[in-house]
Amino acid sequence: MNLLWEQYAYIVVLFLLLCIITAVSNHRAIRRFDEYPPADRYPKVSILVPARNEAGNISACLTSLLAQDYPDFEALVVDDHSTDGTRAIVARLAAKDKRLRLLHGESLPVGWLGKHWACHQLAAAASGELLLFTDADTQHAPDMLRHSVAALSAEGADLATALPREEVLTWGEKLIVPVIAWGILSFLPYRLANLLALPGLSVTIGQFMLFRREAFEAIGGYAAVRDQMVDDVALGRNILAAGYRWRLLDGTAHVSCRMYTGFWESVDGFSKNVFAFFDYHITLYLIAWAWIAIAFLTPPLALYYAAIGAPLTHFPVNLAALAVLESLFLWHVAYRRFRLPGALIFLYPLSITLFILIALRSFVLTLTGRVSWKGRNLERPAMRWL
Repeated sequence: MNLLWEQYAYIVVLFLLLCIITAVSNHRAIRRFDEYPPADRYPKVSILVPARNEAGNISACLTSLLAQDYPDFEALVVDDHSTDGTRAIVARLAAKDKRLRLLHGESLPVGWLGKHWACHQLAAAASGELLLFTDADTQHAPDMLRHSVAALSAEGADLATALPREEVLTWGEKLIVPVIAWGILSFLPYRLANLLALPGLSVTIGQFMLFRREAFEAIGGYAAVRDQMVDDVALGRNILAAGYRWRLLDGTAHVSCRMYTGFWESVDGFSKNVFAFFDYHITLYLIAWAWIAIAFLTPPLALYYAAIGAPLTHFPVNLAALAVLESLFLWHVAYRRFRLPGALIFLYPLSITLFILIALRSFVLTLTGRVSWKGRNLERPAMRWL
């Protein structure tokens, strides 16, 4: 039995080594916007921003977008039935700059999720050859548009998505939000994803999605994902399934975002979509999170018990120490690449624990039909065991 447990410890060490290889490969393969040559042409871009109760963010977002050093663009904002001052702020900015247009959101049709309907209206009103969907809580460097269009052109991509720099201010945000960037860098084999073009090997970031309009319309746009909780991921997978090109970029030098403000907003935000990312496959979901717990929490626990004189016989101390060092290096690679506070790597067991609890909460809320976001209840989706 002890031999079996020791083999299990070796499996954990090997798994973490594979994660490191993936992360280092991704670190080299995922390029920044400004690592590409200038584009031969810069077509008109429609920047599309859905906004619902974003009075605290929308002014900074639009100010940064209107400051782009790009020759031909428009910015469209749909006010999705806000109850704060969002509409008035956008209207005031639009009165000063004709490139900005304010749309008043229509009533939500049956079968649509709110943000998806807002984005559908934005795309329908856009006139650009390229469509950039971004969130109202983002801010953009003045050369963002020029560099991202150059990257799209150089890659020959139909969808370029990017990881922004996530601003994390409170301890709740610092412990929870960076897990997403870490997970993408550690578990997504980006080179393999590009080579095989398999939809399941893609991650699309809704905070930044730059589409060629032709491809966006060919896959049915937002109408095709109207009831998909993780619309960004679904759109990226549809792009690949239809034979178009998807690329993931590093946008941390050009796009920043404070995704959530505080602990509970972070918990609620991720609770609504973590299970959805797994397309509601119950067995796969539970196995994946159980393995994450085993691989990343058992080694530090083994070291803790060894330190208090009660070592775990099934996980040798030397292998536990090696696994912890591997985990620290893995988190270091991700946090350094995506400009996150480096000292947080030493709190990775707490971050993992919190995110596992969020994953379980997401599962329970979805199972009981109690998922909601921004004052809207979300319908209980169809789930499957396999």
